[in-house]
Amino acid sequence: MSILWWGEMMGKTKQIAICAMLIALALALSYTERFIPLQMIFPLPGIKLGLANIVTLVALYLLKTRHAFMILIPRCVFGALFGGGITALMFSLCGGILALSVMAFAKKIPAFSIYGVSILGAAAHNVGQILAAMVLMRSIFIGAYLPYLLLIAILTGFLTGSISAGILRAVPYAHISLPAEMSK
Repeated sequence: MSILWWGEMMGKTKQIAICAMLIALALALSYTERFIPLQMIFPLPGIKLGLANIVTLVALYLLKTRHAFMILIPRCVFGALFGGGITALMFSLCGGILALSVMAFAKKIPAFSIYGVSILGAAAHNVGQILAAMVLMRSIFIGAYLPYLLLIAILTGFLTGSISAGILRAVPYAHISLPAEMSK
């Protein structure tokens, strides 16, 4: 074994460890979110703050887009396994993949700050979930619920964007070193 190979393995190990920690953090935030009675403020079924999206957004800004996807997919799968089932997996994957795709695209547009990227991600997540519901329930009338979700997405997207912006401002002071293969 050469030193070069060993260095590559250590880099891969660190990448896996960082992704695993971010997946665990996202799962913990998703689980914690279940105890926040958001329906008392907004009496709409199924709305959530999207706290796990903070991890996705921070990963998108700190890491490469592929790493953000490598965090999102297992988070959706494990989240469904631990508390939702196959239907929850369908909703989570449809919403999450569409949201991350939209956020990755919007991030490249200079006119969008992290707040705008987050709001677009929250809106795309709702669109993805409504599309999944329309397919699963075989009804286009579920789409009538979308305008209400999009209004809430402005608030939740701004909140998760604000928290993510604060985290990203604090990162330089946290002395965190990422493997070169992961950072932008």
